[in-house]
Amino acid sequence: MLNELLSNPLTDLLFEKSDEFMGVYDLEKEQFVRVNPAGVQLLGFASEVTLLDDPIRVRALRISPLADEHRAALIEKISQTGRHEETTQIGRLNGSVFWGRLIVSAFFSGADRYALVQLIDQRRLHQTERDLDHSVRRYEAVFSYASIGIVVCDQQGRITSANHLANELFGYETGELISLNIEQLVPTEVSRYHETLRQIFDKQPQVREVGHNRDLQARRKDGSVFPVEISLSYFQLEDERYSVAYIIDTSVKKAAEQQLLDQRDDIQRLNADLEKKVADRTNALMNTLGQLVKAKDELTKALTAEQQLGELKSRFVSMASHEFRTPLTVVQTSATLIEKYLVLGKLDHCQIHLDHIRTATRHLNDILEEFLSVGIIEAGKVEAHPVSVDLAKVVGETVADMQGILKPGQRVEIDLSGSGTAGPGHVWLDPSLFRKIILNLLTNAVKYSGPASVVSIQGRATNQMLTLIIQDQGMGIPPNDQHHLFERFYRAKNVSNIAGTGLGLHIVGQYVALMGGQVSLQSVLNQGTTVTLTLPCHDDHFAN
Repeated sequence: MLNELLSNPLTDLLFEKSDEFMGVYDLEKEQFVRVNPAGVQLLGFASEVTLLDDPIRVRALRISPLADEHRAALIEKISQTGRHEETTQIGRLNGSVFWGRLIVSAFFSGADRYALVQLIDQRRLHQTERDLDHSVRRYEAVFSYASIGIVVCDQQGRITSANHLANELFGYETGELISLNIEQLVPTEVSRYHETLRQIFDKQPQVREVGHNRDLQARRKDGSVFPVEISLSYFQLEDERYSVAYIIDTSVKKAAEQQLLDQRDDIQRLNADLEKKVADRTNALMNTLGQLVKAKDELTKALTAEQQLGELKSRFVSMASHEFRTPLTVVQTSATLIEKYLVLGKLDHCQIHLDHIRTATRHLNDILEEFLSVGIIEAGKVEAHPVSVDLAKVVGETVADMQGILKPGQRVEIDLSGSGTAGPGHVWLDPSLFRKIILNLLTNAVKYSGPASVVSIQGRATNQMLTLIIQDQGMGIPPNDQHHLFERFYRAKNVSNIAGTGLGLHIVGQYVALMGGQVSLQSVLNQGTTVTLTLPCHDDHFAN
């Protein structure tokens, strides 16, 4: 009979095609005899057969089956009333649990008693209920216990809710604000105007502050008013729009502002007096600081000058003690020997020592000449007077004048093939200053180079400028000394045993500057030194 009932097309459609659990429970045998595919899947079984073979699920869906007497009583109740509903926890095959709603309807098939069991999965309903409960709690935490007053009203201006602080601000008991019109909370003289503003807000609602840069007031239950700050928002609930007012009592703030305003004049007056005193003292301090800075600068300059003078003095004493002593010793020794040879009648020997005296005297004269040149230059008494000069002739004569100081095998090579601007081999220069420059540089090149070495002079004139390069194959200059070489009385550390005043390159630098040119020096130890002169050599330069 049961199979015939379930084989009916309509029954089969409702039972087999339902997307909820549907099962037939034999009330006599106290077990399921049929479960639809949706029910099999819901309980986690592979098929209806495996579910019906499960000794636990085939008898009950609860995770905690009823005791025998309770189960018998429930079956009897279902048989008599024909229906039973309950919500209970249902267990799956994998051990997971969910809440389900059981709806049991009794029916008979012949003399046999059965029940149609419908199981509705209520997980979503329970989750929704929990979410709703959490939402309500959050609302209560935010709304009821907010530290500002909150009032909600409908489109007609009727207050629908208000939190505890709003009641306290306006002097009402809990619940008294409900159903009042919002205009009863504003001063009487502006209530009509407020109603118009409320209607405008209702047509064009937006979250904003009210009365920006204006003083707002609210009215208490007793008619007194107090200053407030108000912000508005809104929300939609079904077809009704509600407005929300957030209210802050600014009485304390306004009192503090008034107190500040009352004190402002005194503070401004005190500030003005203080600023004047600060300005006066700042000026006095700045003047003092200025004087201190000036005195410091002057002292620094004086100390620097004194230090430089001390260094210059030390160099001069060192140079003079060496450079003067040597020729004076030669003069003294030679004079003594001449006196001796005159007594002995050896006149030929006297001539040798007379030559030594002349050489020593000439050396002393050269030293004094350099001292005098430095003094004249620093006094500003030397000027450049350029004329058209035969470059090759001046260089040749200068080289010829110094042949007597060349060491054995030394020679000077001249290459002026690139020169000539005002005519063949002619340039515009001060011939006297130029000759002194060349002579000084060539003398150094010969002095600090060894026998059989070559000193070269190369010259070229381009773009109205003369470039002259003097290169030797001498001992070179240490890198640390090179940038000091144009200072007075400065000598490199590696030439202390060679005669010299330390003024030659200083004089060269001064003469080059007077002629409007530049001088540079490159040197490598034990390889040689190259000095490069760049001088204006056209009359247009001097005419300007």
